[in-house]
Amino acid sequence: MARLGGWKRVQRGVTLVSGFVECICFAGIIFGWASLVFVLKSDGYFRELCVNSTNTAENKTVLDCSTQDERFSLIFTIASFMNNFMSLPIGYIFDRFGTMTTRLLGISLYTTATLMIAFSSAASSLLLYPALCLLAVGGILFLVTNIQVGNLFEKHRSTIITVYNGAFDSSSAMFLIVKVLFEFGISLRSMFLFISSCSVLHLLRTFLLLPRKHIPYPLPENFSYGVSYRTSQSFTLTREGGEGAAPRNRAPQRTTKALQPMEEPQKEGNAEISFQSCVFSWLFWFHLLWLSVMQLRHYLFIGTLNSMLSRLTEGDPQKISHYTNAFALTQLCGVLCAPWNGLIMDRHKRGAHSQRDPQNGSEQLADLRSSVLSLSLTGFQCVLFSVCAAVPVLPVQYLTFVLQVLNRSFLYGGNAAFIIIAFPPSHFGKLYGLVMSVSAVVSLLQYPCFALVKGPLQGDPLYVNVALIAVTLLAFVHPVNVYLHCRRETKQRETGAHNAPCV
Repeated sequence: MARLGGWKRVQRGVTLVSGFVECICFAGIIFGWASLVFVLKSDGYFRELCVNSTNTAENKTVLDCSTQDERFSLIFTIASFMNNFMSLPIGYIFDRFGTMTTRLLGISLYTTATLMIAFSSAASSLLLYPALCLLAVGGILFLVTNIQVGNLFEKHRSTIITVYNGAFDSSSAMFLIVKVLFEFGISLRSMFLFISSCSVLHLLRTFLLLPRKHIPYPLPENFSYGVSYRTSQSFTLTREGGEGAAPRNRAPQRTTKALQPMEEPQKEGNAEISFQSCVFSWLFWFHLLWLSVMQLRHYLFIGTLNSMLSRLTEGDPQKISHYTNAFALTQLCGVLCAPWNGLIMDRHKRGAHSQRDPQNGSEQLADLRSSVLSLSLTGFQCVLFSVCAAVPVLPVQYLTFVLQVLNRSFLYGGNAAFIIIAFPPSHFGKLYGLVMSVSAVVSLLQYPCFALVKGPLQGDPLYVNVALIAVTLLAFVHPVNVYLHCRRETKQRETGAHNAPCV
């Protein structure tokens, strides 16, 4: 029994660490697009779109690659859209078929994408469209199946969720490694063939360190998964039928709980909270607004970073490379920034528990109350980031890079944590997928914004940046609504009547 318990602790530790490595090395590399664009341009992808033009001010011929920049921006726009939009069917597949099926799908998509990039060339540049889309979808599948690992560590659940999302953000720095190795003479094909071969590790982790279905929350007693599943099952059967077996009126109950794939949906009284009631709630719609406006700001910044640096450096390739490296290096800090958000939520949750009246409070209400500060702080960071991004001074962009990675870490970690807190766990996959899918539609506005800057605004993004600052202020509606919801629920509990969580 003690040996089995020791193995469980080791297994959960290895699951936690390996999930972190998977997220930081593979899941979100699509967002290191600026570094990969530098490599692709050097290899001649879409070079035929560059044309000679005359600079009237200096009366000399220059190479105009604005159409090439637009093509790369369009690829990122479509890939980032697919990264979010496909979260809805991904969420359904995860809820319906479980972890193993979802991960096998993700591994196959991811491997196909890396092989397509490995065997692409300047002559087959169009392969980047499907390859980057598959890479984005495969990466989000890795993240979705890893978020549930937080359920194994109840006291640090929000922290682990935000750490994994921070690792997802930091994985964008992997394309910086690709860029540096490329400058040392290693071909793009060799690097992506190596990334493809790592799919063997993903498969081993799927079968040995993750459940076939889900990790429930709260975690049932003697819950087993992965390689220990059969061991736990055999151990339970031995206790039931062997010598010295436990009383039969207790053993079946424990076995059922240990092997239960998913917890029962939350209930209010005797009525199960439906998926529809969660979707048609103000909590959901204001959370969607909160995510969408800030995500649009981030996607536009990442997708246009290379062209923005080209404009601010006047096309100096050394300066562009330097600032691209600086941006990619700051992305590594995402995994260091993300835990702060989880720690804020976990700390305020404990404070809410210590101050609340046990008769009128609830676990979920304390969780919701703890999220208000996190949601507000994330919105404030995005406003600061947007202001700095609007300043056309090159050294200021160092501060912009820092604020961008800090805010992005808070944004996605807070997004997953809030959905888990505010809504029933049985609907997590579908709600997470829905909010990401709808926000993806909003993120498509990044390409019209880019075209507006390149066309009518003649390369000056000032008006677009000012408009985006105004739009990001809408994010503050969400924490205000959550605060009012918690206060209203508290008053209703004092009178003996309260609403369902999804209101």
